[in-house]
Formats: sequence, structure tokens, C-alpha cells
Amino acid sequence: MKVIRFRLMVAALAVLLGSAVAKSQVPEGPPMRGHEFGLAGPGLAGPGLAGPMMAGYLNLTDAQQTQMKAILQKERPALKPLMAQLRQTREALKQYEEGAYDEAKVTALATQQTQTMVQLTVQQTRIHNELFQVLTADQQTKLKEFEAKREARMEQRQNEASAPPEE
Repeated sequence: MKVIRFRLMVAALAVLLGSAVAKSQVPEGPPMRGHEFGLAGPGLAGPGLAGPMMAGYLNLTDAQQTQMKAILQKERPALKPLMAQLRQTREALKQYEEGAYDEAKVTALATQQTQTMVQLTVQQTRIHNELFQVLTADQQTKLKEFEAKREARMEQRQNEASAPPEE
């Protein structure tokens, strides 16, 4: 029973991470203005470091926004195949959710998905580091403070949600 619960949790985590990564992708199409992009991921949840809210909060210059846009566009080709692999794996797993269940194949797909997620995490962390390096020291400090406050709020909400109801 614990094994099934663990596998379900891993699958749910994979889907959640895949969704977050998919939302963070820069869309194809017409050229974007410098502040109309974002990158969600570790330590930069929500609209992302390069999103319009953070651009305003950190008071990013046009040059910084242009640099960040260039970084994201440069990295898009590296992320695209990983995202496609995650989609394929999710679709393959779906057939076992709705049809005949084969534990060996599901385990192999989950392992493959985990490896892809590791590669994505490495790529995202590198990209976030590149974006972070574009910031001035004051902007970096302001971002760290913002992230610490956000983390404290999230922890408080989690504690409130896990606390037993009062009678």
C-alpha cells in the first residue's frame, strides 16, 4: 500500500512540476516586449523573476529586461525537447490510468519522467542563475527579501492548513 501511495505521489509531483514548467515557457509568436515574459521554477514561483510584477517591484531597467528576454529566448531550444518528453511520458502514463495497468511499464515511464524532470530542474536553475546575475546588488537583495517573506507566508499557510480544527 505504501508503494502505491508513493508512486501516486511521485506521479502527482511530476504532473505538477510539468505543469509549472509548461506555464513558464515563452510562447511562440510575435516578438514580446521586455516585461511580457516569465519563468516559474525553484525559488521563483508565480510570475517569475522576469515577469511584469517583478520587473516593476525590482525596478528593472529596459536594458535588464532586454537581457532577460535574450536569455530566455536563447534557452528555449534547450527546454523545448525536455518539455516534449514530459508531455509524451504523461500521455503514455494516462493510458495506464484509464486502461489496463502494467506496473513494470508504469515504473519504467515514471523513472524516465523523473530523469527528464531532473534535467529540467538543472536547466531551470541555470537559467534562474543567469537571470539573477543581470540584477544589481540592491535588486538581488530586494529579491532575496521578497522570496524570504513569500516562503514565510507559504510556511504559515501550510502550518494553518495542517493544524487540527479548533472546537
